[in-house]
Amino acid sequence: MTSADQIHPSRKEFLALAKEHTLVPVCRTLTADLETPVSAFLRAAWAEKECFLLESVEGGEQVGRYTFIGLNPYKRIVARGRQLAITEGKKTTQIEGDVFAILRDALGGHKPARLRDLPPFSAGAVGYFAYDAVRQIEKLPETAVDELKIPDACLLFFDEVLAFDHVRKQIWLVVTADVTLSPAAEAYDQAVKRLNKLEKRLSQPLPKVAKAKAGKLKVQSRTRKKDYIAAVAKTKEYIAAGDAFQVVLSQRFDVEPGVDSFQVYRALRNVNPSPYMFFLRFATDGPLGAAPKKAGKKQGKASRIEVAGSSPELLVRVHGRKVEYRPIAGTRPRGTSEKEDQALADEMMHDEKERAEHVMLVDLGRNDVGRVSEYGSVKVDRLMFVERYSHVMHIVSSIEGTLRKELTAVDALRACFPAGTLSGAPKVRAMEIIEELEPARRGTYGGAVLYADFSGNLDSCIAIRSLMVKDGKGSVQAGAGIVADSVPELEYQESINKASAVIRAVERAREL
Repeated sequence: MTSADQIHPSRKEFLALAKEHTLVPVCRTLTADLETPVSAFLRAAWAEKECFLLESVEGGEQVGRYTFIGLNPYKRIVARGRQLAITEGKKTTQIEGDVFAILRDALGGHKPARLRDLPPFSAGAVGYFAYDAVRQIEKLPETAVDELKIPDACLLFFDEVLAFDHVRKQIWLVVTADVTLSPAAEAYDQAVKRLNKLEKRLSQPLPKVAKAKAGKLKVQSRTRKKDYIAAVAKTKEYIAAGDAFQVVLSQRFDVEPGVDSFQVYRALRNVNPSPYMFFLRFATDGPLGAAPKKAGKKQGKASRIEVAGSSPELLVRVHGRKVEYRPIAGTRPRGTSEKEDQALADEMMHDEKERAEHVMLVDLGRNDVGRVSEYGSVKVDRLMFVERYSHVMHIVSSIEGTLRKELTAVDALRACFPAGTLSGAPKVRAMEIIEELEPARRGTYGGAVLYADFSGNLDSCIAIRSLMVKDGKGSVQAGAGIVADSVPELEYQESINKASAVIRAVERAREL
């Protein structure tokens, strides 16, 4: 791996940019035709307490251009309900508030410099919102048990990012300097030192990752088959009574992977490559990170949360003032030949049940996007087209709107959260039914994984087809959309089928 360019901008250019901006990136590009995102992550970030890898192995039938790796976060926001802990350096402040508003404010108030050809993400927040973060938006009953006991949101702020450009076969090393914290010349020198350290990390030998112990993977379903089928029957009663049109009922599968979580990510990207691949690690050793053992007592022991996923579905994307939303509803396996593949696509597109569900979710998406868009700007850019992935194909639609001037990308995320494809329609009543009929809270499942920068851009996916691991214990969750003519046994099997891809990845990871 060799340096393709000198450090950019030069000291002189940096000092000029620092006069008009508060955040100025300093970068170096390396030729990376022999490096992969996995090897770079293992060398540079795998040993860190907190880090991330975001990549697009397959976007429909197109390969994503960029992969992002982050380490050494300088700030952390952890939320449980309206209780938040904000950590910067060694100082932690606990406050009460809306985590969406706190994130919006943390990203605002900056004037970032934009360098030519810089990858779309070079500094900002990366993390997750669990499904139950919706309680900051809607008032829901509290009947499901919080068994996983993870924070409702974990958000890390990074100013050191490695970005792979797969078209140019380059790695961008980017350190973003905050020139409000120190004199500009000093900030530049410090950024250059950090760049050099980042480059040295990439020349380290690959670490040895411990292999799994021999033995069969144990998978325990949280919900008995008869209980899930009974929940489907009850949901159909609510639908018949006019309470809802669709409700997504899920079930959880508990596993002990017995192998490093990043190995599961590696297996996932091979077993189930998707547009949104993510590996996140959080060291939840501060306030609100570890759940209290008992009410009134101190926080429990230090905890580590990792999320490895392969999601096909965008939640919401904001670039500039453009808001994008892409509901997915309707699934078929890929065919073994081009002819069979096309026949399956045609059958799916002519399935009245699939079409009706999809149109309903498009309407829900238009409504969500419309809440933050300028009047008259919301449009269905493409309605009901087939998008093919490695193992399955989906019916997809594309919705766009223009974000209102007084709102931010985080406001758009809030308006669309959680996805209608993981809750149902109408959304609030569907979530009330979910709370009643699912025995335990969902954790990260059905929430969002995202990155957001200081320029007002945000990209997020729905947290599905993923494994969440807390202190060595993992959970996989999957569901099915229940409608009036659903067959309970088939919906039960669909939830198992969706979870099986992730469970297969865990099994494969144990063999690496």
